[in-house]
Amino acid sequence: MLSWLNDILKPDSVPGETEVLINLLRYITFRAGVACLLAFGLSLLCGRWVIRKLISLKIGQPVRTAEEVHKLAELHGSKAGTPTMGGVLILGTLLISVLLLAPMDNPMVLSVVFVTIGLGCLGFVDDYLKVTKKTSDGVRGKVKLITQFIVALAVGLFLYNHPGTSSHIRELYVPFVKEPVIADMGLWCLPFFVVVIVGSSNAVNLTDGLDGLAIGCTITVAMAYTVFTYLVGHQYYAEYLFLPHNQFSGELAVVCLALIGAGLGFLWYNCHPAKVFMGDTGSLALGGTIGTIAICCKKELVMVIVGGIFVMEAGSVILQVGSYKLRKKRIFRMAPIHHHFELKGWHENQVIIRFWTLSLIFALIGLATLKIR
Repeated sequence: MLSWLNDILKPDSVPGETEVLINLLRYITFRAGVACLLAFGLSLLCGRWVIRKLISLKIGQPVRTAEEVHKLAELHGSKAGTPTMGGVLILGTLLISVLLLAPMDNPMVLSVVFVTIGLGCLGFVDDYLKVTKKTSDGVRGKVKLITQFIVALAVGLFLYNHPGTSSHIRELYVPFVKEPVIADMGLWCLPFFVVVIVGSSNAVNLTDGLDGLAIGCTITVAMAYTVFTYLVGHQYYAEYLFLPHNQFSGELAVVCLALIGAGLGFLWYNCHPAKVFMGDTGSLALGGTIGTIAICCKKELVMVIVGGIFVMEAGSVILQVGSYKLRKKRIFRMAPIHHHFELKGWHENQVIIRFWTLSLIFALIGLATLKIR
């Protein structure tokens, strides 16, 4: 947050005649709403310019050849050359909104920003290599995983050692249970955090295969985590709902709503037929962002429910690869699973809308865990 806004949030830091107006900025709900509108507005205003710039730089999406994917190449062949790296629009508007409207001395906000930038840079390099090589191969798989591991471990160590978050993040909660199943994971929380962040990052990346699919599901997940983070950060609500209270968590609602605004603005240009793709620049970063937010509000395992579509997509790839290696047989016509339904004859829009619908249902089920315990 800008230094002047940090001063505003301090009591008795503004003259009496402007206090009523300035007091609005002290409310998380107000700043979260402004962050959402700001990110959405910036996306709409800058979207066309970003797309034109990507086109002028010839940053087009490479599509795999017919030899690699057969019928899928026919379905998606017309998308070749559509500008990619559109994730810079999502991340740019998200970070601007967060930097302006969330306190940067908040360790949880700082952690989310670090992961967003770190994985965004990894995705940018991956996209750049794909575009320059004119193939679907970018950063080597091992290098990508190691970089994700380093980013996740770094933020895990920061939260583990910060006095305001250390005891909070060591607890482990499961859905539909009031008390923590493990009161103190100790250092075991670090590999757990790595699995959460790296897993969510790659799951969103795998989901990003159809126009608007990944960003639409990201928006519904962010909606659920807006509620989670705000409640965990509010002492009264946290006590009433038997949630693990932490004062820093509430500000993540600003991040979540900024993500929703940025996502909606991007969806304006990414809906079918897409004018731009987010690329790994967006998908890797968004997945890591969601995973970090889940860790901070202690809703890591609930993410399996809320992010059900992402779990389906990643799970389908794991099952497909495992089945082929063990039995030399495929379970699905193609993985990730959204391509399976395409090859079954579903139109792309049918797959997208039905997956969005499921994502919303999963988010509502996840929110129901607040009371069904």
